[in-house]
Amino acid sequence: MDRILRAEQISKSYSDKQVLDEISFTLNRGELVSLLGVSGVGKTTLFNILSGISIPDGGNVFINRAEEGAPEEWTQITGVPGELSYMLQKDLLLPHKTILNNVILPLRLKGIKTKEAEEKAEALFAKFGLKGTEKKYPSQLSGGMKQRAALLRTYLCGNKVVLLDEPFSALDTITRSSMQEWFLEVSEELKLSTVFITHDIDEAILISDRVYLLTGTPGKITKEIEITNPKPRNQAFTMTEDFIGYKKEIRKSLFVDQVAFS
Repeated sequence: MDRILRAEQISKSYSDKQVLDEISFTLNRGELVSLLGVSGVGKTTLFNILSGISIPDGGNVFINRAEEGAPEEWTQITGVPGELSYMLQKDLLLPHKTILNNVILPLRLKGIKTKEAEEKAEALFAKFGLKGTEKKYPSQLSGGMKQRAALLRTYLCGNKVVLLDEPFSALDTITRSSMQEWFLEVSEELKLSTVFITHDIDEAILISDRVYLLTGTPGKITKEIEITNPKPRNQAFTMTEDFIGYKKEIRKSLFVDQVAFS
């Protein structure tokens, strides 16, 4: 596989409490990797380090700047913000700006003129299921539509790797399922390279190419599970024997409901 991101032996402490202990993983080009663990295990701390917002006590982050199929060209980006696109749990849309003006912010910050930025963004509104919302305000959109707008804004940052921190966790079950299926389709079409935080086992299995289990205090990666079933997948996959098998394996590894899944 063509690797695009490497995290090597990332460790982090706050005061006298160690949060992360030598976390290492890779992301391949066009792949979606999930970091799965319970709340408080250090997932968001790890994302802050990957994005350059926070500096680790030990370890480094590297990105492959080479084009697809070319020899790898690794650059260390530890502590360098702006190298990876990062979407937090909340949509963080500015309430006083229209949806179009919200999503073009990354382009405007890069110095692209307003008209050019609008044209580039508007060409993607239909693909992101946002056609007709260009002149609306965030308060006029549903939770799912706000997350689509936030994802489009993140995509327009133009970076090779996207970090998504539980983007669907605040949505109701039906909307969340719809968003997961939609995201699988659009990520395959756009060939996104994505690291995805979740504490939802079903979500991790449904959307991922590989799942890293982050467990313990301090948090460590204790297992890597490859989800080999073809993508994009839909909710019917969650009823299959393969899906149930992955779920049993993950739950045993996380020590959740171990008796029921033995």
